[in-house]
Amino acid sequence: MEAAARIHTVDLPASSTVQRVSNTAYCNRGPGKAEMLTLKACSRTFRTSFARQYKGTYPNPSNKILILTHCSTKPEIGNDSATSKNPGIKLDPDSRKQSPAVAPPNQAPSSTCSKGLVFNLGSGKSWDVAEIGSPVVKRYMGDDEERWYMWYHGSCNCSSDSVGLAVSSNGIHWERGAGPVRSCGDAGVVMSCSKNWWAFDTESIRPSELVIMSSPMYSAVYWLYYTGYTSEEVEFSYALDLTVENPERVFCSDQDDRNYGHSKILKSLPGLACSQDGRHWARIEGDHHSGALLDVGSGNDWDSLFIAGPHVVVHSSDDLRMYYHSFDRETGHFSIGLARSRDGIRWVKLGKIMGGGSHGSFDELGIRNACVVRNGKDGHYMMAYEGLDIHGTRSIGLAFSPDGLKNWRRLQEAVLKQSEEDGWDNKGVGSPCLVQMDGDAEKWRLYYQGSGQGGKLGIGMAIAEETNIRKFRRWSNIHM
Repeated sequence: MEAAARIHTVDLPASSTVQRVSNTAYCNRGPGKAEMLTLKACSRTFRTSFARQYKGTYPNPSNKILILTHCSTKPEIGNDSATSKNPGIKLDPDSRKQSPAVAPPNQAPSSTCSKGLVFNLGSGKSWDVAEIGSPVVKRYMGDDEERWYMWYHGSCNCSSDSVGLAVSSNGIHWERGAGPVRSCGDAGVVMSCSKNWWAFDTESIRPSELVIMSSPMYSAVYWLYYTGYTSEEVEFSYALDLTVENPERVFCSDQDDRNYGHSKILKSLPGLACSQDGRHWARIEGDHHSGALLDVGSGNDWDSLFIAGPHVVVHSSDDLRMYYHSFDRETGHFSIGLARSRDGIRWVKLGKIMGGGSHGSFDELGIRNACVVRNGKDGHYMMAYEGLDIHGTRSIGLAFSPDGLKNWRRLQEAVLKQSEEDGWDNKGVGSPCLVQMDGDAEKWRLYYQGSGQGGKLGIGMAIAEETNIRKFRRWSNIHM
């Protein structure tokens, strides 16, 4: 597996779409020159050289020039103009066979299992002792084994999140690391907040989706889309009995003790990082001056407060869709929006596609943290999302669309609700991640973040048997 983790030097051709690759800092550059940028991975150093024609002096931390972005344009949903100005990328046809290196086999699983619970908070002085969530779970099939990888966010200080990696042989019993990864076979912290004062991800980062792709621009195999948060607090007031937060901090106190009506919203934007082993990441900077892929909307736009949860689906080699959420101050609902791209880096917004549900529904106050998958059987799209009812209680719902662009039809009932009074997730469930199983009695797995008494968090798993995707049951004593 060493070959899967090897990072080598690549000469990238000149292209108007090549973006900046950044680890910790910018390099000073002159216009029109090929630049060398040094990154570290697996205790080795590699250099990526690329050429780009600049229209002016390249920005640096001491002389930052704001680069205007065209991401705020809003063509009609379904309009191909969103993918007409940048070159395509390719979804790796062997993605199911590629996987990061395996963690040491003598590392014992640390999770404890009650009904549905597969991954608990860290212990002692672990980096994820206070909070875990945002599970991004991938299953890779080899010639004689299967491997599972889960990227998730964690925190030890109740304020700043990092991204970590856990590994498993069956998706149920997980191995974790207490600190940063030290080698290409470790589990633990794999990505931390940016140290650049001008960046969009200096306060917290949370993973949203991982895609395996090949590209003429980069040799990286893994592309991680994530949400980055700054310490900038967005001013916002709204007359509703609900705590509006970004990021949401359900672990800080029991929901019954919350100060409803108080809102603390940090500005957040979507970002992208690439890796060849799933553990050592280099940020790919978008056109926004902070390095983000998109900017918030202007004025009274529905996404003018923040952008979070960027979940990316590859529809074809030149058509990628990003589903993200924000809080629409005009309607008072969390809502899901859509953007499209041809290269996965430059995006065009297409507008809001789903908002709050009907009166009295489990998602009346809106939906967020969408996970969108394309069904391998019929090619239709399915969205699992976190819905909030009038009291702010979280449940997981499903919606369906024939093309993934519009005409989303949601189920009227939640497919997974909070557990009974004595369950570990009896306060709410959210942040869904769908995994389609091949050749097994259970066709779908649903990983999610659950919250219990006192705000304690964990990651759970539920399954849908056969073709009944409309209802999931929590995992309990499955023989693998």
